[in-house]
Amino acid sequence: MALVVQKFGGTSVGSIDRIRNVARRCLEAQRKGNDVVVIVSAMSGETNRLLGLAHEVTEVPDAREMDAIAATGEQVSAALTAMAIQHEGGKARSLLGHQVKILTDGAFTKARIKAIEGSKIFSTLHDGHIAVVAGFQGVDEKGDITTLGRGGSDTTAVAVAAAIGADACEIYTDVDGVYTTDPGVCPSARKISRISYEEMLELASLGAKVLQIRSVEIAMKYGVPVHVRTSFNDSEGTWVTREDKALEDVVVAGIAHDKGEARVSLVGFDDKLGAMAELFGHIADKNISVDMIVQTADTESPGRADVTFTLPKTDLARAKPEIEAIAKSLGARETRYDSEVVKVSIVGLGMRSHAGIAAKMFRLLAGEGIPIQAISTSEIKVSVLVPAKYTELAVRALHDGFGLG
Repeated sequence: MALVVQKFGGTSVGSIDRIRNVARRCLEAQRKGNDVVVIVSAMSGETNRLLGLAHEVTEVPDAREMDAIAATGEQVSAALTAMAIQHEGGKARSLLGHQVKILTDGAFTKARIKAIEGSKIFSTLHDGHIAVVAGFQGVDEKGDITTLGRGGSDTTAVAVAAAIGADACEIYTDVDGVYTTDPGVCPSARKISRISYEEMLELASLGAKVLQIRSVEIAMKYGVPVHVRTSFNDSEGTWVTREDKALEDVVVAGIAHDKGEARVSLVGFDDKLGAMAELFGHIADKNISVDMIVQTADTESPGRADVTFTLPKTDLARAKPEIEAIAKSLGARETRYDSEVVKVSIVGLGMRSHAGIAAKMFRLLAGEGIPIQAISTSEIKVSVLVPAKYTELAVRALHDGFGLG
């Protein structure tokens, strides 16, 4: 007998017929002798509808009340899924975040899990029930409902699997696995049968939308085997697991792209000691993450420099006042903003032991006439910033150039 966590996303529970399909899948797993814990997202489109109502009431809704509203979407899905399992002849009980209990910090709309109390789940399983847990939500130490941010049900699933010692965590979604790149951009993309936690973590952080990044972090930390697959057929998906020799032999495992970044440039600022600490310290105080950073000396004005960095487009409006104030204090000649950029990245464990991968990437892009605006690297990835109009061309050139088709 195995202990299995199954997570079903919004499209998988997007209608009553699909919820019934989920119920049959859960019962099939239980009839094979498994204890089954199910994590469900809100029905597709429901979270956006609920948040839209909040914004109709007020332009800037209170974060605590936003979480109270958003969490109801998963509550509905959990109850409907439990009912569907009962209708199919099984036994099920729905559980909300505060009932499990999933304890989080108090950062409303993007809370982080601190601990999970598994006794309620175990008692539910002991009674022969399938435990249907509402994803995306938890409760802080004050008893307030919190949510985990977009894609948070993935995080709930993997965290619950780690907390109860599950043998596997199956993430059911609308795609049948992890692909070498986005099939919508590159038709020759192929499904990957196995990928390491590290590679998946990089791909998730670089724009791949299959798994939420925090769920991969938790899986890697606690060694939870994750199986990404579709709920619409029985085909094998992609296993996200520990690295081994076979995975290390693959130089580049996948190509990711992220259109969600904006470029900011401060031109001709006073390059005094501590200038960068001042600039990025103020941005960090606003809880805004920056990514690529390139600083160059201003050849026309000794003692002055230019700096370019990227941050999420969604944070640009909030960051602008801080950036403008700091630019003024540093005497910058000009501040430039560009939202028409895309970050394109190659990822692979094999890059650790193979030389010349970055050079090959740059040659492939140059061969297509694609200008590179910024570069960042890690041990297993190389990312470049290019104009957004070259997105498809860049992805396809790299995908074909590294033989991933």
